[in-house]
Amino acid sequence: MQIRVYYEDTDTGGVVYHANYLNFCERARSEAFFAKGITPVLESGHFVARKLNADFYASAKLGDELEITTEFVDMKAASFTLKQVVYKENKKIFELEILLVYITFEGRVQKLDIKSKELILSLFK
Repeated sequence: MQIRVYYEDTDTGGVVYHANYLNFCERARSEAFFAKGITPVLESGHFVARKLNADFYASAKLGDELEITTEFVDMKAASFTLKQVVYKENKKIFELEILLVYITFEGRVQKLDIKSKELILSLFK
């Protein structure tokens, strides 16, 4: 997915604020669902970030065009892990590994059913 860096994404020096890389990755994950005509909110729940590991390699600046890739890593009973990379001009500038857990609308962890697991695999594998 491609994203352009806007003024709202940057600090006063025109450099992307560190937390916005997480936003860019979130948009890319959501777009995978939207591209299939659905949202990340499923029948009986939705996904929340449980754990993440982020590495910053270089900065993006106002006006840059970025490419975000998303790769499936692993799936457990109630969660899955993705690796996301942000590129600027084919150079890796940010990398994120994120564990997403499926929870009910009441906030309880819930196992993914077969249909939901197949959906995740179709989106990210």
